[in-house]
Amino acid sequence: MSKDEHLNESIISQEAKAFLAKENRSNHMEYMPDMEVLDSDLLDRVVADMESYDYDSYTAQDVRRALQHSRKTPEDFRALLSPAALPFLEEIAQQAKVEKEKHFGNSICLFTPIYIANYCENFCIYCGFNRYNHIRRAQLTYEEIDKEMAAIAQSGLQEILILTGESRQKSTVEYIGEACKIARKYFRIIGLEVYPMNSEDYAYLHQCGADYVTVFQETYHADKYETLHLAGHKRIFPYRFYAQERALKGGMRGVGFAALLGLDDFRKDALATGMHAYYLQKKYPQAEIAFSCPRLRPIINNDKINPMDVHEAQLLQVVCAYRLFMPFASITVSTRECARVRDNLVKIAATKISAGVSTAIGEHCTEAKDKGDAQFEISDTRTVDDVYQSLLNHDLQPVMAEYIYV
Repeated sequence: MSKDEHLNESIISQEAKAFLAKENRSNHMEYMPDMEVLDSDLLDRVVADMESYDYDSYTAQDVRRALQHSRKTPEDFRALLSPAALPFLEEIAQQAKVEKEKHFGNSICLFTPIYIANYCENFCIYCGFNRYNHIRRAQLTYEEIDKEMAAIAQSGLQEILILTGESRQKSTVEYIGEACKIARKYFRIIGLEVYPMNSEDYAYLHQCGADYVTVFQETYHADKYETLHLAGHKRIFPYRFYAQERALKGGMRGVGFAALLGLDDFRKDALATGMHAYYLQKKYPQAEIAFSCPRLRPIINNDKINPMDVHEAQLLQVVCAYRLFMPFASITVSTRECARVRDNLVKIAATKISAGVSTAIGEHCTEAKDKGDAQFEISDTRTVDDVYQSLLNHDLQPVMAEYIYV
């Protein structure tokens, strides 16, 4: 058993242990019968880019050349992600700050996530929601969702991100759709971070009020992906990869991309994330593109997670590289990071920050308080008012909604 597959054996069942044996797993590259297959070569192109990326081959001269270009090419992006770019991090950050202010001014968008269910059908060994982790499971009723959202709206926030565990049986498309309809009573912008769906499902959720969809690929290295996702729909690597394209085909205005930095070689994963977004925007020019840059965090009942270290300098490098490569993209910095790191990133390159966050089920309303366990531990527990004031203190302008509907 590899270290990636090592779980706390006291908390997993015999059935779960069976999945740890490679011969018992399904083919992670084969679609399940209910999964929509797109006629697209995007996956092959992104994987080819990632596999051919030899970041140690880049030199200081390559980085200087990239910094001289007013519009960064894919080759510039590769150079900016390389170890050779670290000595230039101050210059890269300054250029990223100029680029951010050119397109976004000093505005920083605020939002908060709401976790409405933590049931999950997947077996992902690094995730607190995985089906074999012994946590308190919960799902909010429609009445509880309404009360949670009403409580969040009192903070002044006008954007909400709806999250569930990846259980289509418990969190049906219809259930998520009703949550979107409730959210429309309180918020101008509604995002989704739920299990990947077919384009017709995304079309339905868009009709219910959803504006954008975020999907974390986790890692773009298919072999590594296979060792981390042992069961469930999430195990199917290509289906997850094409989720953003299916969301756009379903009418969503925007899509978000991310790799979970620390699961594998973060430079290659960051390169693949950027190229995935780059190619998709070329195919769908109207799409609004967003990035998240999450680092691996501790979870309940598993102290064996051993992330490949991504330090603050490397995190800043990735965020700035995204900003310079795709200057119009939104970049979110989550509460996986501490307040100091988040404040620095929004001053330099990020454009969106969460506030008043909980990753547990039912944390915003006293009647639904603490129903289900959290997905991961957060590092920044500041309230909406705290984050709002911090932005003002850094001469940034908090924005509660980017859109006005007429």
